[in-house]
Amino acid sequence: MQNNTSDDQNEGSVKENEKPEENLAEENKQEIDPEAKEEVKELTPEEKIAELEDKMARTFAEMENQRRRFEKEKEDAFEYGGYSFAKEALNLIDNLDRSKHVLESDDKLKETEALKKTLEHLDIIKKDLISIFEKNNIKPIDSLNKKLDPNFHQAMMEIEDDTKEPGTIIQEIQKGFTIKDRLLRPSLVGVSKKVTIKEEKTKENKENSENK
Repeated sequence: MQNNTSDDQNEGSVKENEKPEENLAEENKQEIDPEAKEEVKELTPEEKIAELEDKMARTFAEMENQRRRFEKEKEDAFEYGGYSFAKEALNLIDNLDRSKHVLESDDKLKETEALKKTLEHLDIIKKDLISIFEKNNIKPIDSLNKKLDPNFHQAMMEIEDDTKEPGTIIQEIQKGFTIKDRLLRPSLVGVSKKVTIKEEKTKENKENSENK
């Protein structure tokens, strides 16, 4: 009987020393929880109000940006709504110029009164068209004798000419136009360039041979 009692006492002491895993986890949780509570700090009412004010300010700023974009798009639609139509309408001026060139090149019509009157009528129609365009803020680009500007001119060829500064527009192939402050189409032009050295030497040799 004494042996059994001592065995029971030993088993009891072992059970006391060996705590269940659930109890250990609970104790560890209790030890970690205070630190976790310190990390996840609850905001004060003042901080919550400041956070809400910041969110509202950001929302209002985004709404204002959207309003400005909408106003800009509406303004562009009003100002440049006829952009495509205006660009197509320029073909009328091009066709008038082509017709005038064809008539002037016809040997049978040269120096005739009929040709003279026809060309006068074509010029009147062209001036009326340009006048209508200008009333709608569609204006021709001034090109001849101007320096080449890539924003308004497109060089199609170079023409040797020592009387002009290189890059000066000396020929207008097709007139360009703007609509308000926007380019409708560039002017197609020919610009001057210096005479090549090879040709200059050829001229010098020719002059020398003539002098001899």
